[in-house]
Amino acid sequence: MNDEKASSVQISVQACAQAGAAGSDPLLNKVSDFKDACWRFLRPHTIRGTTLGSIALVVRALIENSNLIKWSLLLKAFSGLLALLCGNGYIVGINQIYDIGIDKVNKPYLPIASGDLSVGSAWLLVLGFAVTGLSIVAANFGPFITSLYCLGLFLGTIYSVPPFRMKRFPVAAFLIIATVRGFLLNFGVYYATRAALGLPFEWRQVSLLIYINEVTSPVAFITTFVTIFALVIAITKDLPDVEGDRKFQISTLATKLGVRNIAFLGSGLLLMNYVGSISAALFMPQAFRRGLMIPAHLILAIGLVFQAWLLEQENYTKEAISGYYRFIWNLFYAEYIIFPFI
Repeated sequence: MNDEKASSVQISVQACAQAGAAGSDPLLNKVSDFKDACWRFLRPHTIRGTTLGSIALVVRALIENSNLIKWSLLLKAFSGLLALLCGNGYIVGINQIYDIGIDKVNKPYLPIASGDLSVGSAWLLVLGFAVTGLSIVAANFGPFITSLYCLGLFLGTIYSVPPFRMKRFPVAAFLIIATVRGFLLNFGVYYATRAALGLPFEWRQVSLLIYINEVTSPVAFITTFVTIFALVIAITKDLPDVEGDRKFQISTLATKLGVRNIAFLGSGLLLMNYVGSISAALFMPQAFRRGLMIPAHLILAIGLVFQAWLLEQENYTKEAISGYYRFIWNLFYAEYIIFPFI
């Protein structure tokens, strides 16, 4: 009797499994897999940075001019964010198309390197991103912002695509990343927001340095801060990729000077950024809220020192290096989160 019951239970389980398998939709599975591949193709950490940066700059402009806020601007803001995400997708996507061999060593989880996304599909995606983003900007934001957008796409192209492939040259690679993620994003978004509000964008030149007028000093600050931060990201992004870069003869500061030295360099530049931020709050009380800006940057600086110490204690293993690089991006996000309120 017990054997018959056990046999009956086993048959029932098998029948349920077969029914579940039969009930699964292969088309739905393919769609789900493609969505997952596309999400990885977009490099989510860069999407978060672009989204947070855009929202922070728009919020800052609206706080400064709250009397000009209209609900009709909301659709324009979302279209601008979509255009930026398309530009981001184009730049990170075309880099993956030309880095398949390197990514198989350094980042085998990326969709093209892992075989989850074909090169043909990747090309359709990046071309679609470029056309969509450029169309949105041209239709909504005027010739100046359109030219800045085209410059960003051009720099992203020559960074990855032969025969230029500027990523082979450390200084050129750093300048491109700092320009696109630092200056173009921050200046472009803020300029477009003020234009949408019907306000001019005014620069005032003092000595050899260029500052924005007193009302918008925080935007001058965040543009400078993030440009330097983007330079640090450009330097430290190669830390987890030393093995593949050496194999494919990609010259980076990490392959030339060593992981430890570059980690110290990146941490030092960020600490200088934080010291500069605290100094700006001390010497420009009319432009910044000291009560938030000083303690916030002090806490972020202490977190950076602790993370650098952890990296040293773990002897620069690949896992520790990846954790350090993720923390750098978290600091990047944190700066944009506090920016509207400083």
